[in-house]
Amino acid sequence: MTDPNIPPPERPLERPVDQSHTTINVAPERRGGGGSGLAFVIGGLVVLVAVIAAVLYFRGSPASIPEARDINVDIDVPSLPEAPRLPDAPSLPSPPERAPAPAT
Repeated sequence: MTDPNIPPPERPLERPVDQSHTTINVAPERRGGGGSGLAFVIGGLVVLVAVIAAVLYFRGSPASIPEARDINVDIDVPSLPEAPRLPDAPSLPSPPERAPAPAT
């Protein structure tokens, strides 16, 4: 820290000739932008959907409606044999009895 009671040093009026100079160029801030790329992508998607719709719509003659036919189908299925019965499940053991409470 410098002493406030001491006057500041005198500055030279001219710069020395041998001192080099540095120039710093700062680019200005860009505002906006980026919307043209998004518009290009959305436009491409719209064109793609239009092409797909045109192909599906104009793909040829419309599908002809089939003629109504009288179809009578009779399917005879023989009856299946009865399934074997499962054996009866064993009975569960009864839970053990509780011991009587001790006398106090």
